[in-house]
Parts: sequence; C-alpha cells; structure tokens
Amino acid sequence: MGGSGYKFEDSDKKSSHTGSHMTGFRATITWVFLIMSMLYVLYSSNHLLNSQDCATPVNIKNHLQTVTNVTGSNDVSKLEVQGKQGLGQEAKEVVPSRPQQFSRFDTELKHIVFGIAASSNLWEKRKEYIKLWWKKEMRGVVWLDKKVRMRGNEVLPEIRISGDTRGFKYTNRQGQRSALRISRVVSETLRLGMKDVRWFVMGDDDTVFVVENVLRILSKYDHNQFYYIGHPSESHIQNIFFSYTMAFGGGGFAISYPLAVELEKMQDRCIQRYPALYGSDDRMQACMAELGVPLTKEAGFHQYDVYGNLVGLLSAHPVVPLVTLHHLDVVEPVFPRMSRVKALQHLFQSVEFDSASIMQQSICYDKDHLWSISISWGYVVQVIRGVMSPRELEIPSRTFLNWYRKGDFTSYSFNTRPVYRDPCQKPILFYLTTNRLHRDKNKVFGFYKLEKSPSPHCRWKMASPDTIDTIIVLKRPDPVRWEKSPRRDCCRTLPSKKNSTMVLWVGNCREGSGTLRPNSSDIIGCEILSLLTTHQLSYSNLDGCEILSLLTHQLICSEPVGSEIPCLLTRQLNFSDIVGCDILNSLTQQLSFSYIFDCGTLTSVTHQLSFSNIVD
Repeated sequence: MGGSGYKFEDSDKKSSHTGSHMTGFRATITWVFLIMSMLYVLYSSNHLLNSQDCATPVNIKNHLQTVTNVTGSNDVSKLEVQGKQGLGQEAKEVVPSRPQQFSRFDTELKHIVFGIAASSNLWEKRKEYIKLWWKKEMRGVVWLDKKVRMRGNEVLPEIRISGDTRGFKYTNRQGQRSALRISRVVSETLRLGMKDVRWFVMGDDDTVFVVENVLRILSKYDHNQFYYIGHPSESHIQNIFFSYTMAFGGGGFAISYPLAVELEKMQDRCIQRYPALYGSDDRMQACMAELGVPLTKEAGFHQYDVYGNLVGLLSAHPVVPLVTLHHLDVVEPVFPRMSRVKALQHLFQSVEFDSASIMQQSICYDKDHLWSISISWGYVVQVIRGVMSPRELEIPSRTFLNWYRKGDFTSYSFNTRPVYRDPCQKPILFYLTTNRLHRDKNKVFGFYKLEKSPSPHCRWKMASPDTIDTIIVLKRPDPVRWEKSPRRDCCRTLPSKKNSTMVLWVGNCREGSGTLRPNSSDIIGCEILSLLTTHQLSYSNLDGCEILSLLTHQLICSEPVGSEIPCLLTRQLNFSDIVGCDILNSLTQQLSFSYIFDCGTLTSVTHQLSFSNIVD
C-alpha cells in the first residue's frame, strides 16, 4: 500500500510540472504578439507623422524626356508638376491648346523654303518647269545626284548634291535607290541652317507650284505646331498600294519647322527600319507615323496619277486653291496645239491676274438657247446643249485615263462621269486666248476662243453652241476669297451686240442667289427630248453599267407639242454590250411626260416609262 501511495505522488508532480510549462509557453507567445503589434503601431505612426511629398522617380523623369517627339516640352513640365502634387490630390489631364479654326498667321514668302528633288539625267528638260514658278526673292534648294552644267542668266534655286546613301539598305526590287536620297531632302535642307524658316515645302522637278496659293494654304496653320500637309493620289489603286494617309511627293507636301527638326533627329534611323518600301514619300510617311503626326489633307496638291487629257479634271476643280500640278510629262498639254511648257506659261498669265481664282469653276445657264455653261476661270469654258444640273457638272468627266491600264472608273479616288459619245451631247470647248485688266474698273476681261475640232454633225433641232466664236468673261480679282468659307463663284449671261459673241460675268454670289436652272415652263415644245432619242444613240462597252443619265438630264417638259417626240423613244435605241446591267432604271426614273398628244405605239418602253394622260 505504501508503494502505491508513492506512485500516486509522482504522478501528481509530473502533472504539476507539465501545466506550468504550457502556461509559460502561452505567455511567451502573447508577449511576442504584443511586442510586434507595438512595433507596427510605432512604425506606422512615425511614417504618417514624418511623410513628405513624393518626388517623381528618376526613371519616370528620364522617360518623359525621351518622348519629346510626341509631347511638347511645355506638356512635359506640366506632367512633372502633376507628379509632385501629392497622393491626395487627383491629377488632371493635360489638354493641348486648340488653335482657332479660322485664325490666320502672318506667314510670308520669306518664311518658306522649297526642297526640290531632281535628277541629273532629266535636268535640262525638267528645269523649264521650275522656271515657270520660281522667283528671285524665294528661298530653296534643288538636290541632284551629281553635278550639272549651269548658265549664269537662269533664274533657278541653289543647286546642291545630295549626301551619300550607300550605307542605307534598299531591298525593293521594283523601285530605285534614288528614293533614299530623295526622302532625305527635307532633313538635308534643314541642316543648311537657314534663318527665320517656318515651313519646308517638298516637290519634284516636274512639280509646278502656284506659289501664292501655297502661301494661302500655309497661312491657315500654326507653324509652331507639328504639321504634315499634302494629299493622296487621284488613283484609288495607288492609295491602296501605298496609303491614304500619305502625301504623294510629286504633288508636293509641306512640313512645319518644328516637325522638320524632330524628323531630322531620327530620319536616318527610321529609313534603316524600312528597307523594303518603294519610294521616298512612303518612307516619309513611315517616319511621320513613328512621330505620331497624321497627314493634314489639302485637296489643292495634285499628284495627277493619270494619263491623257486633263481638261475633265481641271474644268471641274474642287472648291479649293490650286496649289500644284504634277506628272506634266505624261499628260497632254493643258492647252491644245502648244508644247507642255508653252501651255503652262499661257496658264500662268491668268495666275498673275487672279491666282486665288485660277481653275475655279462657275456654272450658269443660257435660258434662251437652253445651254449649260461651265467656266473654269483662266482656262476653259464649256457650253453643252441641254440643261445639266450643277451636281453633275461639278463631277469631272473622264477625258483622262487611269494610271493602271486595267483600271476602270471605280479605280479613281473621286467621283467621275463618262464622256458622252453622241456628238450632240459633247461639250463645245472655248480655251483662253488672252486676259486684259481694266484698271479703272478693276476687272479682268478674259477672251476664250472656240476650239475647232472635227466632229460628226449633230442633227438636234436646237441652236448649236459652235455658232459662237468668242466668249468674254468678266471677273473682278478676289485675292481674299479663301479667307472666307469656300463657295463656288456665281455667273450669269450678259447682253451681247454680236451673235457670235457670248458675254459672261463671274463673281461672288449675291445674297439669296445661286445657280438657277431653267424651269420646266421655259422648255416650250419640248424639242430637246426628241433630240435625246432619235439619232441612233449607241452606248457600247459600258463596263459596270455606268448610269445612263445622259439620256435624261432631269428634263421635265410640260405640254409638249407635236406627235414626233414620244414615239421616237421607242425606236433606234441601241444599247449593246452593257455589262452588269439588267434593268435600265436610269432611262425611266427622271423622265416625266404629261399631256402627250398623237402618239403611236410605245410598246418597247411601256414596262419602264410612265406616261400620264396619253391621248391616242
């Protein structure tokens, strides 16, 4: 028994020892947590009490300094200040200042430097184009691949030799390495260190500039900002191959001085990154894309990627200043029976009188003869039988050919209309012969002579415009027209003492005036409609079913007299090889004949033409 009591005593001692050990361990853990909590509270309190404004980290500053090509130095300083405003203050977005839309800047000719890319092989021929527009007081450089012979009495820009580009890669098999040299014209011109420069204007040796209009265009823009100004090609296919956001170099483009500075810093490295590009202008656009500068489009810069006769384009010039002409070696002379240079010299006589209005279109009507008149001031007057709407007349007619032989009318980057094949519907052309300035009245008298060209006889029973020999156009010079909202000039016919002379007035539209078409009541007897249908009109090979609106011109005749008119709608119409056209809706949607008397059979057109109140 005594032994057993001893064992119980040992068990009690062991239990007491284990309990005291667990109690000590728990106390230690508790103190550890308390100490850590106190240290955390002290650290947090110290941080809150002694916190200061956060400074911009060095790596952020360095990053901001490297993006000056995208953000101006003023914007960078604003961003740095925002970084120092504290965590509690919300940062505000920096919005760049927006110049006023109609503000103009005092840019003068002395502020513009021209860079002309030229070839020594074509220099003797192409320099004649430069002489047309270059003036002694202008600044610029012609960049050639090698030296050429110069004559002392020639008024031309300074001639320099381009830098060596053999160190640059060029892998395009269809192009030429000269594209590398030409793409660096702006940078090399900048390195000459000319003073007081606001704009660099680039062009080819066959680019003709209307310098006054270059100045008008550039005066709209702030030269202290980044601007890349030009226009794409007239060829839709060209723009697809290259870019709609690229200024074609032959048509010319302008770069503001600050942008040229940024371009010069990185252009050589940029060119190395694009060895497979074709030309100089797509390399320029690639560098502009890296700088983040888009193309500012001005439709007066003309690449003219076309062949043939430009009269259709130039006679329907858009309502913008004419700035450049290009590809003059591959198109016909702008005036017939003249050399290309002589024709341009003749055109520049009009530029001297009113450069702002050169090629600007005006539209009016001769109500007595029912003629449509389209004036391209300083160039040509077109007189067309019948009444055509301004909407149609302001669309260029396809007197020219596509840059690509297989391209059709859908291959242009603008609207076009077909050339009328019927001799009665072809326009009669009157080209400018001379201009005279009446200083007392401050008016320019332009004399336009009939272009006599052989053509089939027209059998329409209406007066023919070719009975007129001379058209006199009166116009007051308007040098500030582009400082206002764009609008086409108005025109009207004036009385003439001679039947062989037509007198027209062109000028600013008066309040409430516009282009007034003759009313339907002015068309007595409806002779015109019979002329639209009688004489074997043939429309062959009309690809894509070009709309045959030339049969209608939206003529609405009221109470036509005679039985010969509507019946002629039913015979002798020949539409052969019309591709893609099932229904000739264009023949039916606009012709309205009411009160037609004594008409015979109309069986061939009854499914599409609607005649109301037809008696017998």
